[in-house]
Amino acid sequence: MLVRDAMSTVVLTIGPTHTLRQAAALMSARRVGAAVVLDPDAGGTGILTERDILNSVGLGQNPDTETVHAHATTTAVVFAAPTWTLREAARAMTHGGFRHLVVLDGGEPVGIVSVRDIIRCWASAREPEPAL
Repeated sequence: MLVRDAMSTVVLTIGPTHTLRQAAALMSARRVGAAVVLDPDAGGTGILTERDILNSVGLGQNPDTETVHAHATTTAVVFAAPTWTLREAARAMTHGGFRHLVVLDGGEPVGIVSVRDIIRCWASAREPEPAL
């Protein structure tokens, strides 16, 4: 099974000047754990995760004044390709300690694949066929 079979194609995209509270509200409304950050001034495509927001709040920072730019991963981002196997994506996540990978096709974000997506696909692939 490939990343394109498991990834979410409805991607929340935010900018670097959004506050962490705005990002959290958008992520909560969409029920997603990560957002793609488009920041041409900082190298292009990055990712903000719920953990990034949690870490900031845990440090006592104000989510109304902290911006996505200060907390998103925009350098050394590991991207997946839609043609990667789920095993390749899982290895990249394990190696880097990630729970989400932005999926790029032709340099453009086309989805996000999460650990949950991979588990869902692997679990359904292992379920026995119902008896008729």
